[in-house]
Amino acid sequence: MNNKKKMINPSDRKIFTEDDSLTNRALERKQENKDYTPVILKRTDEAFRHPDDILEKAIEAGLEQHDRPLFSLFLSAISAGLILGFAGMCVALISQLFPAAENFMLNRLAVAFVYPLGFIICLMSGTQLFTEHTAMAVYPVLDKKAKLKSLFTLWTVVLIGNLVGTLLSSILLFFADPVISAQQGIVDIAHHLTQFSFKEIFISAVLAGWLMAQGGWLVLATPPTSSQILCIFIVTFIIGFGGLHHSIAGSAEIFSGLLHSSRPLYKESAISLASSILGNLLGGSFFVGFLNYAHIKKTQS
Repeated sequence: MNNKKKMINPSDRKIFTEDDSLTNRALERKQENKDYTPVILKRTDEAFRHPDDILEKAIEAGLEQHDRPLFSLFLSAISAGLILGFAGMCVALISQLFPAAENFMLNRLAVAFVYPLGFIICLMSGTQLFTEHTAMAVYPVLDKKAKLKSLFTLWTVVLIGNLVGTLLSSILLFFADPVISAQQGIVDIAHHLTQFSFKEIFISAVLAGWLMAQGGWLVLATPPTSSQILCIFIVTFIIGFGGLHHSIAGSAEIFSGLLHSSRPLYKESAISLASSILGNLLGGSFFVGFLNYAHIKKTQS
């Protein structure tokens, strides 16, 4: 007497039994066990990564952007610039709550806490930020997997896209200011960004570019969880607390300042923006891109 219970599946009318060995999937598993050797997989994305692994991941990520269509890259860069406009808005609003003239350190601390918000949205949304690519796009070139011409093209496209985005966001925030009420804070911040000499802004921007590129490296070093947000927050908090010059976030604040000011400082704004771009480029490409690649490759050799 057969004591196995039979069940009819209405979808395919195949017979299945309590004896799992008679099912199609069970037969497939038996065949797989014969054909393949069982292994244990380690979840490398759930632990802090080794520098060698981070570099390989950075090269792959950079190479992906080198191979990306330029128009797609440009649109993504515009999106990043638009998002960073919110960083300028947050800083302008908080600076009015704690004016620097009354309490300088409290103002800096408050600014540092809200400054990272736009960057977190930008980087976690996967949009392309110039100060991230100052190092990221360099790794494939150093590894001889991308050409130097491709590097300069990528930098140019992303930079122009970011500036177009910050200009558009500044225009939108200008027309929305009756609701936002950030005019005084915007003017004060724009004055802070433009009051220094070319040399002073350049050194400040080198430090900011260094930190931003290091933040991109830390994002690759950590699993895709809240720890990545914390990495972004830490590096941008330091930039905000130090009042350092970030070319893209600074361009949003400068453009907004030009729109809101009764006496726009066009020359000073151009000098500030140019020195910030050059400083960020040097800080990210050399202090992070070149040095990280060099010391890891030297260790491997």
